[in-house]
Amino acid sequence: MADSIPLDPMRNSRKITYYNSARLSRYSLEDEPSNLDEMPLMMSEEGFENDEGDYQTLPRARVNQRHRGLGWFLLGGWKVLCGSCCNCLARTCRRKKELKARTVWLGCPEKCEEKYPRNAIKNQKYNIITFVPGVLYQQFKFFLNLYFLVVACSQFFPSLKIGYLYTYWAPLGFVLTVTMVREAVDEMRRYQRDKEMNSQLYSKLTMRGKIQVKSSDIQVGDLIIVEKNQRIPADMIFLRTSEKNGACFIRTDQLDGETDWKLKVAVSCTQRLPALGDLFSIRAYVYAQQPQLDIHSFEGNFTREDTDPQIHESLSIENTLWASTVVASGTVIGVVIYTGKETRSVLNTSYAKNKVGLLDLELNHLTKALFLAQVVLAIVMVALQGFVGPWFRNLFRFVVLFSYIIPISLRVNLDMGKSAYGWMIMKDEHIPGTVVRTSTIPEELGRLVYLLTDKTGTLTQNEMIFKRLHLGTVSYGTDTMDEIQSHIAQSYAQVVSQPSNGIGGSTPHRKSAAAAPKVRKSVSSRINEAVKAIALCHNVTPVYESRAGVNGETETAEADQDFSDDNRTYQASSPDEVALVRWTESVGLTLVNRDLSSLQLRTPSGQILTFCILQIFPFTSENKRMGIIVREESTGDIAFYMKGADVAMASIVQYNDWLEEECGNMAREGLRTLVVAKKCLSEEQYQDFENRYNQAKLSIHDRALKVAAVVESLEREMDLLCLTGVEDQLQADVRPTLELLRNAGIKIWMITGDKLETATCIAKSSHLVSRNQDIHVFKPVSSRGEAHLELNAFRRKHDCALVVSGDSLEVCLRYYEHEFVELACQCPAVVCCRCSPTQKAQIVKLLQQHTANRTCAIGDGGNDVSMIQAADCGIGIEGKEGKQASLAADFSITQFKHIGRLLMVHGRNSYKRSAALGQFVMHRGMIISAMQAVFSSIFYFASVPLYQGFLMVGYATIYTMFPVFSLVLDQDVKPEMALLYPELYKDLTKYVLFWDNPSDVVVLSSVSHLSFITTQAFLWKVSAITLVSCLPLYIIKYLKRKFSPPSYSKLSS
Repeated sequence: MADSIPLDPMRNSRKITYYNSARLSRYSLEDEPSNLDEMPLMMSEEGFENDEGDYQTLPRARVNQRHRGLGWFLLGGWKVLCGSCCNCLARTCRRKKELKARTVWLGCPEKCEEKYPRNAIKNQKYNIITFVPGVLYQQFKFFLNLYFLVVACSQFFPSLKIGYLYTYWAPLGFVLTVTMVREAVDEMRRYQRDKEMNSQLYSKLTMRGKIQVKSSDIQVGDLIIVEKNQRIPADMIFLRTSEKNGACFIRTDQLDGETDWKLKVAVSCTQRLPALGDLFSIRAYVYAQQPQLDIHSFEGNFTREDTDPQIHESLSIENTLWASTVVASGTVIGVVIYTGKETRSVLNTSYAKNKVGLLDLELNHLTKALFLAQVVLAIVMVALQGFVGPWFRNLFRFVVLFSYIIPISLRVNLDMGKSAYGWMIMKDEHIPGTVVRTSTIPEELGRLVYLLTDKTGTLTQNEMIFKRLHLGTVSYGTDTMDEIQSHIAQSYAQVVSQPSNGIGGSTPHRKSAAAAPKVRKSVSSRINEAVKAIALCHNVTPVYESRAGVNGETETAEADQDFSDDNRTYQASSPDEVALVRWTESVGLTLVNRDLSSLQLRTPSGQILTFCILQIFPFTSENKRMGIIVREESTGDIAFYMKGADVAMASIVQYNDWLEEECGNMAREGLRTLVVAKKCLSEEQYQDFENRYNQAKLSIHDRALKVAAVVESLEREMDLLCLTGVEDQLQADVRPTLELLRNAGIKIWMITGDKLETATCIAKSSHLVSRNQDIHVFKPVSSRGEAHLELNAFRRKHDCALVVSGDSLEVCLRYYEHEFVELACQCPAVVCCRCSPTQKAQIVKLLQQHTANRTCAIGDGGNDVSMIQAADCGIGIEGKEGKQASLAADFSITQFKHIGRLLMVHGRNSYKRSAALGQFVMHRGMIISAMQAVFSSIFYFASVPLYQGFLMVGYATIYTMFPVFSLVLDQDVKPEMALLYPELYKDLTKYVLFWDNPSDVVVLSSVSHLSFITTQAFLWKVSAITLVSCLPLYIIKYLKRKFSPPSYSKLSS
């Protein structure tokens, strides 16, 4: 069956027959096995006529192709049509500008060919003109509010007037006023935050020197100076830095969620200029590609025209400084290439939407059903009247009379209840620091099915600690590190005590050692080799803080820098490497200095060992390893060190019988493993390698493949030195919290921008994936055929966790969106790694569309904002990555473990209480309408109100508000019990709005005078009627509890 499925999209416009073998012969599947299982595709013969870009819309489009008639229009189609017309009009008035590539002249914004957007941050939903219409539209797009408006407007017509105008307009005006005030306060807060960001001052370099400009006034082509610890205001090309090596570190945690510092390199042509002002003495420009979403890639060119010949430099991602990142070292100067809406950070941020709870949507649907019942009842009354006289007017009067079936007090009580729930959450002593920023959806916390969580800073603290060193025959843990320290001290003490082994005798000694047969090394020498390899094989740079001079400026001279251990910090692109270097420092071998060509180590005895860096092979997600070739200056020895993942290093190192087993043991402990190996090179071997390597780097065709082939020629039969285990510390109580959420029926997906190996390791250590559970790593795919084969392979797996990268996910969603989501939802846990902020939000929307379940997203960084805003319920954590996620979320917490109580206790209580409250209010309205129907029937079906004036509205609002509102304090089980038995939360997904018996309602009718109410006759009659009315209800309630007890009844006893 699979052989008959064409994997390549057909671009012809003629219809084809799906099983026409003659036509299918044009689309060969030679590379696909013929025995593949059938993959159910969502492609019909019409679907194959579409372009590749249309595949992602086909399944959704087919779902939406329903018969649209009069019923569809009356039940909500009018709203869809109005919304479509408004959107079309908005698009016509505000056409989206096409993004184009650009040429930017240095320091000359006036030379820009086009007008680019202002560099202003705007998170506001409305402006002065659109505030009132926008808020009113958001309110009246729901049938419930629109119904109240129509009924209130009907009272302006004398023939339809039932009571006083204020009895209808006062409650509606109160609800709208409260809503508008709340929205206005939120808008004012957003405006103040935006104003603060846009008013930040930056130094702009001009022909006349430096001037101060606001962030919002920066233009494309401006030369901007950004100081250390200052936010980068716009996307820039890195031209110069105060650092001598022409590079600087930046913090990108608000962009990609990674707290590791990134190394950026200045354009060499501008970095070599003698003075800063020389940037205006040259004619140079930057060609930049069009703005795009991808934050990990960039293509451009730097050209200097005033030289002969012209200077051309290619620009890549390492030459860029994206907006919302922070300079971590030195002072940088850059030329602005993208501003405002065209920056990477804004392109990857989705705008906040007005979130509506599922309970409100259910009430809205229920209101429509009650309205139909109300109309039917009115028609029955008119029919019994015989359709005499102005029956149409009487019909509308009956509709107004029975309008208490849908009481406006429902909105008032529910809104007040939600405010009370928010107050209870913020006052809970067990979850201090919790803030409710969206008070309209507390019930959503009790109806969640999917929880999508970030990794860095949410599940983990992003603090790496070295835990284990394994040498094959002996293993060292945290409690035996002092033994390693003594071995290192002993080894280098022997070297110092033997001065005869000088430089002069080093070369013969090296040759004889290479020719001598291998002998078993002692444990001390093996430890020395392993620690030395770990201290050399990395990309860590020690950074020393400069002392401030007398005039407040930073002195850059080496004599004025403090090189003490207390002033030294390590910076690298990975926290794992920093943890390894800190560990070598703790055992006696300290990295004290590093530049582009050398690094220096200090031994326990204080001796400085200098190594020349000959070559560096950086880590990539494809090779999963990094290497370095160094020459020790004192001996001239050349060594090739390499470390990497066990899957990549297993075939590189010499045969051993312990590596695979120990890697598995460390992985089960949740440790991140690295295999370290070494290979000694002679001078001749290295010269041969260097010649071949340089020749490969000059190749025009297949450069990457040729370079990789040359490097792989060295990666053979390397000596296995050790296996390291590093632990990424989890947040407090992450494991029991995840277990609690799983028992509550919540499916957990980890969505992270980190590497695949790191994400998989954290999934194991946090017990998101249980120890005995299989993990299916989705192979990298780049085409429809590869995605087809990999999905078939994944479909054969059962009860296994899925790990997929962002690139593969994008390909699968382009062609097989429905199939992929269907298979992923069956997994007990899903880990998506290397995901951009936009992809995180896309995954949330996919779950909402394909499962129709409520989703919750939790994160702590700026890259999680899109995901948090797209989810039905967004939770932000105030962490090391700032408060951006916390401010954008609906709920803000201080620790991940607080989510357990937030959902199990407050979410469950909020949902049950609001459901009971809504049921009670509607039941009360039905009773009033039933009394009105009986009254009209007795008096010849006259459309006359039973009670006049404010009595009816007062009964539905003020008189009975406190007994009804007391339901917000209802509690079926204690909070401790709800946390102990999270299965109670799972039961909520089975409930609809009305899950219990109708509440006991006492109707006080014919209340007119205080003297009558206080008489004995009134009291005993009301008591008797109440007892007779309540007795059947209590009997039914008792029988139901006896034969069908609720799930928490045993816990209460």
